[in-house]
Amino acid sequence: MITPPTLGRIEQQFLHRRNVEGRKLLVPFITGGMTPDWTDCVRAAAAVGADAIEIGIPFSDPIMDGPVIQAASVQALANGATPLSLMGQVAKLDVGVPLVAMTSYNIAYRAGHERFAQSLAENGFSGTILPDLPVEECAEWLAVANQHSIETIMLAAPTSSDERLRTISALSRGWVYGIGSLGVTGERADLAASASQIAARLKAATNKPVLIGIGVSTPAQAAEVAAIADGVIVGTALVRRILDGEGAAGVEAFVGSLRHGLDARG
Repeated sequence: MITPPTLGRIEQQFLHRRNVEGRKLLVPFITGGMTPDWTDCVRAAAAVGADAIEIGIPFSDPIMDGPVIQAASVQALANGATPLSLMGQVAKLDVGVPLVAMTSYNIAYRAGHERFAQSLAENGFSGTILPDLPVEECAEWLAVANQHSIETIMLAAPTSSDERLRTISALSRGWVYGIGSLGVTGERADLAASASQIAARLKAATNKPVLIGIGVSTPAQAAEVAAIADGVIVGTALVRRILDGEGAAGVEAFVGSLRHGLDARG
C-alpha cells in the first residue's frame, strides 16, 4: 500500500473550499487542441468559477469516451495535437486554478513514468487522471507521480464493493472521481440514480473531496448530485458547445450557469 505524501495543491484547495468556504466544487473538462481557441475556452472556464479544469490529451482509441468527446479527440488529432504540443500550450496558461491532464495510461507508459510525470509538473499540471489504469496496477505510477507532486485522481465505479471504494479513496489524491453512470461519457436527460448512490457511498468511505462525473449535463443535475457529493465534473455538455462553435463566450455562459446552480443549491 502506498502512503501518499503531504497534501498537494488540488486537495488542499478543495478541502479549504469545502470545509471553510462551504463551496460546491466545479471541474469542467475540455479536450486539448480540439479548436484553435481551446486555450481561450480554458481561460473562460476558470474566469467564471471553475475550481480546477481537466484537459483531455487526445488518444486514438476511446476508453470511456462517448461520441462527442470521441469527435473532439479526432478533431484535435487532425489538428496535429500531440502530448508534447499540448503541454507546451498549457505551460503558457496562467488561469489561477489547478489543471489536470486526463488521458490514456498508454501515453504515460510509452513516454515512461518518470518522463511523463516530470513533463506534467514542468508544464503547469497539478494532477492527472488515467481512466484505464486499474488500482491493482497503479503502484509504480503513483510512486513516481507522488515524487513529482502530481496528484493522481482515481475513478470509482458504482459497481465497486465498499472495500474497493475504500482502497481507491485511500490511493486517490486531489479528489475521488465517482462515476455517476455506467457506460461511456455523454449527456443524459435525467440524472442516473447511480450518481447519487455512488456519491453517498464514497462520502461514507472517505473524507477526501468526492466529485461525480459522467452524465452530469445541466445546472439542475449538477445541483442535484452536489446535494450529496462535494462537487461535479462536466465534460460532454461543454465539449459539445465548443464543437458547435460557441467558443469562449459559450464556455463562459455554460460554466457560469453551472457555477450559479451549484452556488444556489449550496
